[in-house]
Amino acid sequence: MKQINLQNNLRKKFLKKGVKMIAPDTVFFSIDTKIGRNVSIEPYVVIGKKVKINNNVTIHSFSHLENTKIENNVSVGPYARLRPGSILKSGSKVGNFVEVKKSTIGKESKVNHLSYIGDTNLGKNVNIGAGTITCNYDGFRKNKTKIKDNVFIGSNTSLVAPIIINEKSTVGAGSVITKNVNKKSLALTRTNQLEIKNYKRKK
Repeated sequence: MKQINLQNNLRKKFLKKGVKMIAPDTVFFSIDTKIGRNVSIEPYVVIGKKVKINNNVTIHSFSHLENTKIENNVSVGPYARLRPGSILKSGSKVGNFVEVKKSTIGKESKVNHLSYIGDTNLGKNVNIGAGTITCNYDGFRKNKTKIKDNVFIGSNTSLVAPIIINEKSTVGAGSVITKNVNKKSLALTRTNQLEIKNYKRKK
């Protein structure tokens, strides 16, 4: 009962401050949650401890946030998970089924869908393609990935840390990148496609 009363009071507090909520009963806050102006929170969002949300932010449904700082003009979710140590810079976007841990998403950078970004520093105007993962754990230690400004990462890419992807470079879809990438370069790792003509399946 105490927890229910606390949540009701927190919802009333944020509604009074101008936070837009379609279904406030489905949104859960922490006592230390900080929210700025013109913020919209869709249904079924959980905000854990140490979360600060600045101005003009939208948190879409079924997202979970903890120990995260969100700057201005940011979009999160739906179905996003922001774990401790996440920083989303102004104008950035974290989309559906994206998990971010102990990472900075730079200004105007986008991680739109189906990706894991851990122990990573993204620069400005970075595009992370669908299905990209940072391979940060080698079984003993967490390793860092650094992606600099204006980088394009193609879909279904694995970035094996520690690694640096330098400015204005491109990583081709389906690549497994294990070495640093020079600026203004294309990095691509794929085997040649094999095709057997008139192939008959075994019965």
